[in-house]
Amino acid sequence: MHSDANKTALAIVAHPDDAEFLCAGTLTLLHEKGWRIEIATMTPGDCGSAVLGREEISAIRRKEAAAAAALLNGRYHCLECDDAFIMYDRPTLLKAIRLIRQVKPIIVFAMSPTDYMIDHETTSKIAQTACFVAGMANINTDGAPPCEHVPHLYYLDPLEGKDIFGVEIKASTVVDISGVIETKETMLACHASQRDWLLQHHGIDEYLIAMRRFSEKRGRDIAASYAEGFRQHLGHAFPQDNLLKNELGALVHVL
Repeated sequence: MHSDANKTALAIVAHPDDAEFLCAGTLTLLHEKGWRIEIATMTPGDCGSAVLGREEISAIRRKEAAAAAALLNGRYHCLECDDAFIMYDRPTLLKAIRLIRQVKPIIVFAMSPTDYMIDHETTSKIAQTACFVAGMANINTDGAPPCEHVPHLYYLDPLEGKDIFGVEIKASTVVDISGVIETKETMLACHASQRDWLLQHHGIDEYLIAMRRFSEKRGRDIAASYAEGFRQHLGHAFPQDNLLKNELGALVHVL
């Protein structure tokens, strides 16, 4: 159970703009219900530029991510891993465990366990472990006390909704975000440097269009204009009730 005092949702994603692409609408809906919103990235996106060096683009992208979170009166955290080199190792896990203990989220959103990029998949595993072990007293995180609960853990859709073999990933919980799509788009638009980099790197300039297109695709699952999809982690020791459904009611469709 949770109280109004600790209604906190945390998105742990790999790079700046991952949360805005995949769960910003749901974060907005929770914010409107009085939830505190926190967004964390494993990296500052230090490889996300064709022209700027790592330190320069990292500084820009941290500011962009913080600006996006601030639209929901939220906080942004960066765990300062290297882009393309996120490791499932003790130092990285301790960063994530410390974050969970400091934020004390009731809901955690994490990357899909299968995705087009190993950074995303590794981030997913790190978030899963951090949620599971944050309450273990024998893990020392420099003064951050153990949590008293295991958060509800929801995995985001993979990018384009498919695995590395092109197989479609089915969401089990789909949230109608039609009423907040403009806020989602505004949050994504904060990441101007990534849109510019994608234009140079991929030869496309459809940053916001691509987000809407995928949100429309997920929306068709529930006959909504726009939606976001999730799969809840229901393994041993994790909460079994669907807290998103409990909180957001008719906007949430369990498939």
